[in-house]
Amino acid sequence: MSTPDRQLRRVALWGGLAYLATFVFSIPAVALLVPATDHVRTFMTGGDSDDMRVIAGGVSEMLNAFACVATALVLHPVTSRVSRTLALGFVASRLLEAAIIMVGVVSILTVVTLRQDLGGAAAPAGVIATAHALVAVRSWTFLFGPGVMPAFNALFLGTILYRSGLVPRVLPLIGLVGAPLLVLKSLIVAFGAMGDASAGAALMALPIAAWELGLALWLTFRGFRAAALAH
Repeated sequence: MSTPDRQLRRVALWGGLAYLATFVFSIPAVALLVPATDHVRTFMTGGDSDDMRVIAGGVSEMLNAFACVATALVLHPVTSRVSRTLALGFVASRLLEAAIIMVGVVSILTVVTLRQDLGGAAAPAGVIATAHALVAVRSWTFLFGPGVMPAFNALFLGTILYRSGLVPRVLPLIGLVGAPLLVLKSLIVAFGAMGDASAGAALMALPIAAWELGLALWLTFRGFRAAALAH
């Protein structure tokens, strides 16, 4: 394997691992945050047994944000060779997604601090109301961060990969088809016509999840098609 081929393989490997990291960190975070996101009053008026669990969930989401940015930065040396504009768009989209996620992280960790300082069995109604507001902020960031931005990520990166043939075109095609479905799902959820945890929402988000996981596995174990960059 020549030096350029090794470099291309290295970029693909690290890009694939970064994509896998987004799954590793984002999926457990949802379960870890349940005491604060789904049972706000109980969390605010109870003991501190769930504090570390929620903090771990916040840290996991923070690491997910870092992994999101890493996917774009690591792949940029290759994607920019196909289209500098689309490659820069992918970086910007991932940075915006990470920023939205971080707003949610700060909100949910603030709930923990609020519980530790002012919570307990005698927590004032105003404190609980504030906690509900902070959880609502996190809910909206979850909808517009992981819920919308992956569609734009797919449009930028999917177009690059489909045009270039760096990976089998069926992979980016799944992402390009799934992008409008994900946006539509998020709009339906935003207007209250469907729950974000409903079966319908999961079905509409499935193509984007399949695209990202499929790409992660392909890049990790197979890499880019070097011949595609020779054209």
